[in-house]
Amino acid sequence: MLGQMMNFPLTIASLVDHAARFHADTEIVSVNTLGGTEVTTWGQVGSNAHRLGDALTKLGLDPQTRCATIAWNNRRHLEVYFGVSGAGFVCHTINPRLFPEQLVYIITHADDRVLFIDKSFVPLVKAIRDQIPCVEHIVLLGGDDADAASLIDGLVFYDDLIATGSPDFDWPEFDENTASSLCYTSGTTGNPKGVLYSHRTTVLHALAANTPDCIGFSARDVVLPVVPMFHVNAWGTPYACAQVGARMVLPGPGLDGPSLVSLIDAHNVNIALGVPTIWQGLLAEAKKSGSKLTSLSRTVVGGSACPPSMMAAFRDEYGVEVIHAWGMTEMSPLGSSNQPLAKHAALPVEEQHALRESQGRPPWGVDLKIVDPDGNELPRDGVAQGDLMVRGHWILDAYFQSTAEETLTDGWFHTGDVATLDADGYLSIKDRSKDIIKSGGEWISSVDLENIALAHPELADAAVIGARHDKWDERPVLIAVRAEGHAPSEEAVLSIFEGKIARWQVPDRVVFTDVLPRNATGKVLKRNLRDTFGDVLMG
Repeated sequence: MLGQMMNFPLTIASLVDHAARFHADTEIVSVNTLGGTEVTTWGQVGSNAHRLGDALTKLGLDPQTRCATIAWNNRRHLEVYFGVSGAGFVCHTINPRLFPEQLVYIITHADDRVLFIDKSFVPLVKAIRDQIPCVEHIVLLGGDDADAASLIDGLVFYDDLIATGSPDFDWPEFDENTASSLCYTSGTTGNPKGVLYSHRTTVLHALAANTPDCIGFSARDVVLPVVPMFHVNAWGTPYACAQVGARMVLPGPGLDGPSLVSLIDAHNVNIALGVPTIWQGLLAEAKKSGSKLTSLSRTVVGGSACPPSMMAAFRDEYGVEVIHAWGMTEMSPLGSSNQPLAKHAALPVEEQHALRESQGRPPWGVDLKIVDPDGNELPRDGVAQGDLMVRGHWILDAYFQSTAEETLTDGWFHTGDVATLDADGYLSIKDRSKDIIKSGGEWISSVDLENIALAHPELADAAVIGARHDKWDERPVLIAVRAEGHAPSEEAVLSIFEGKIARWQVPDRVVFTDVLPRNATGKVLKRNLRDTFGDVLMG
C-alpha cells in the first residue's frame, strides 16, 4: 500500500520558480566581468531562466544535451544554472584554471554542444576552438560585442539569445533522477573524471545544506559565494539560496582581498563561503584597511583544511563564526559540517574551540566509515585512523561514462582521505592517503604539522611532505613561504612545534621557497613538492 500524498518530482526548476514566486523582489547583486555592479532580483533571474530554457529548446537541442560554462559568479551564470537544467539539458561547469589540454579533454569527453563564456575567457576559447568541434554554439554572457565576435566565428550573445525565448515557457516534465549538471574533478592524477548530478540529488543536497546543523541559509541572509560557480556548483549555494530566497552577492572575477572586503562592507554580507587561500587574502586586507567586517557573522571554509590560526583570527578579531566543512566533487560536495552539539556547551571554552577544528559531522543523507587496508571497519573512537569511505543520497554511483563496478567498493566510495571518526560522528581528516607520512612504521599527519606551522606569524604559507630517509623510510619536511618583510630562520620556524606534538613528529628540515604550487582548485600539489624536495634528507 502506498501513501496517499501528492507526488511532484524534485527538480532544479522548482527551486528557481519558488524563489521567483515568493521572493521576487529579493535582490541579487552581481559584479560584472568587465567591471561595475548590477542589481537584479530572483523574479528577474527566474524569468530569464525560462527565456533561456525556451531559447535553447528552439535551437533544436536533444534532451540531456550538455551545455558547458566557463564563467565567473555573476547573474547570467546564475540564470544559466537554472535555465539549462530546468529545460532538461545538462549544465556542465568547467574550471578555466585547468590546462588547455585538460579543457579540450573535458569538453570532448562530455560532448558539449553549447558553450557559455565570460568575456575574459574569449582568448582561452579562441585558442582551443579548432580542437573542440563538438561545440556547435558559443554564447558570450553579455550583449553585443564586436571585439569578441571578431575573435570567435559565429559567436552568439546571451542577451540576444534569451530575447528569442518566452518568460512563460513551460518546463518539460521528466523524472527527478534525470541528469541535471556535470562537473569534472581537478585531475590531480590522470585525466579529470566527470561527476553527473541529478535533479533529485541536487534538491536533496540543498535541503541538507539548509538545515541548522549544516549551513542553514535563510531569507534573512546576504550570502557571498566566493567559491567559484565552476567548483562543484559553488558547493550547491545557488540552489540552496533559491530554495529559501536568500539575497546573494556574486563577486565576479574579483576574488582578491580588497574586492571581497569592499563587497562585504558595502552590501552587509553576513555569510561567505570559500577556501582557506581566499580567506588569507581577505584577513590580510581587513587588517590593512582597518575594516571590522561588521556585518559578517559566519564563514564556511572548505576545499582544504582550515588552519586553527585562521579560525582564531576570524573568531577573536572579527567575531565571525567559522563553519569548517568537508566534501568532494563526487559528493555534490557536502559531506560534513562542524556545528557543536548541545552537550558541548558545558565544555571549557578552549575545548569548544578545539572541537570546531575538525571537519564536523555528516548530515542526514551521508554515511561515513573508516577502514583498514584489508577493508575492515575501524572503531569510531577518535583515535583509530583509516581510509575514509562514504555513501549517501547525493554521492556518485559511477563516474560519467564509467560503471559502478569501476567506481565503488561494495557500494561505498573511497575518498582517498585518511581520517578518524569519534562516537558522535565528528570527522577529522588527517591527510590524503597518498600524502600521509609513514616514518618507521608510524603515521604522521602532514595536515597537523601544517596547521601548527601556519600559526607562525612570519610565514605566509606552508606545506609538509614526506622526504626519503635512509633509516626511517620517510621523515617530514616543511616547505615554507616567508611572509612579506620577514626572514625567519629554520631554527625559529621549528621552534613553533615545541610542546605541541611529540618530538619524533617534528619536521627534520625547513626549506624555504617563494611560492607553493597549486592545482586549479587551489590545493597544494604535493607531488610537485616531493619531486623537488623529496631527496633533501639524503646524503
